[in-house]
Amino acid sequence: MRVRLTALAATGVAAVLLTSACGSEGGGSSPGETSGGSDGPQVGVILPDTESSVRWESFDRPLLQQAFDDAGVEVDIQNAQGDASRMQTIADQMITQGVAVLAIANLDSASGAAIQARADQAGVQTIDYDRLTLGGNAEYYISFDNTRVGELQGQGLQQCLGAGPKNIVYLNGSPDDNNATLFSQGAHSVLDAVSDYTVVAEQAVPDWDNQQAATIFEQILTQQGGAVDGVLAANDGLGNAAISILARNGRAGQVPVTGQDATTQGLQNILAGSQCMTVYKPVADEANALAEVAIALVNGEEPETTGTVRDDEGGRDVASILLEPQAIFRDSVKTVVDDGFVSAADLCTGEFAAACTELGIS
Repeated sequence: MRVRLTALAATGVAAVLLTSACGSEGGGSSPGETSGGSDGPQVGVILPDTESSVRWESFDRPLLQQAFDDAGVEVDIQNAQGDASRMQTIADQMITQGVAVLAIANLDSASGAAIQARADQAGVQTIDYDRLTLGGNAEYYISFDNTRVGELQGQGLQQCLGAGPKNIVYLNGSPDDNNATLFSQGAHSVLDAVSDYTVVAEQAVPDWDNQQAATIFEQILTQQGGAVDGVLAANDGLGNAAISILARNGRAGQVPVTGQDATTQGLQNILAGSQCMTVYKPVADEANALAEVAIALVNGEEPETTGTVRDDEGGRDVASILLEPQAIFRDSVKTVVDDGFVSAADLCTGEFAAACTELGIS
């Protein structure tokens, strides 16, 4: 199985999907019409929050909206704002509206599985977006290779730390996010093999909350008497929280810190030398892959996938599209700008302008 991702460039999803979005020429309802009629949304997408990452509203929402608009398919995109009850309410409303397909980036597997069970009862097909719902019943899962994300973080931290005895702290993502588990597993697979490295503390950050992350890391740094040489932070937000505490202690730039999501803040930290690296996940590819799968389902077609992912809790294999993440260091920040993921105008402000000039970012 494969997915035609080359046809899904950030501006190109319409070319792939336009034919299937046109519907049938005969009388009656076309496959793309829902029970609510042509006036209602055919696809519902629920994003998780605005706190765990800026990506959801800054990138996923506009990219998804554009993809469905280009294909002429009505979509309803909402954000649960970190509230599982709110996500359930939104899902119920979308199901009542008559969506044919519901895609969610769950807040936790238990609430996500409940939403998918409700959708299944109503005959609505479901897709897991970015996060696999353990014990759920989504027909498809679209994400990046999250174990690989963790491996890249581990390799990046090792590259920045170098050889010799090092004390490492892990700031993992939310304990109820399966992706966070995979990130940690991937990082451990790399760093645990380095005999000179010692994990002196490891803690998950509930709800990916950056303020909690700062408190947690400050406590760890105090408990260790400052003897921390590297921080495996699961994303840029958690990484920046650690950097803020290191800066308060006069050690920003002395302790390598990892990240993920290639946010403007994370990239600026890399330019400033206070963050070692980040992991770039081209969200345009992920959003367009979701659009292709959802629209295929709306039209009664079988989407193309790249393989399966095992859901041990549900005892099943989920047809999946897993995309490849990229490690970003100082000398490759330009890649993210060239892709249009972050603009030079936003990145190269004030104190970061000189670094951008040095790296040819404009």
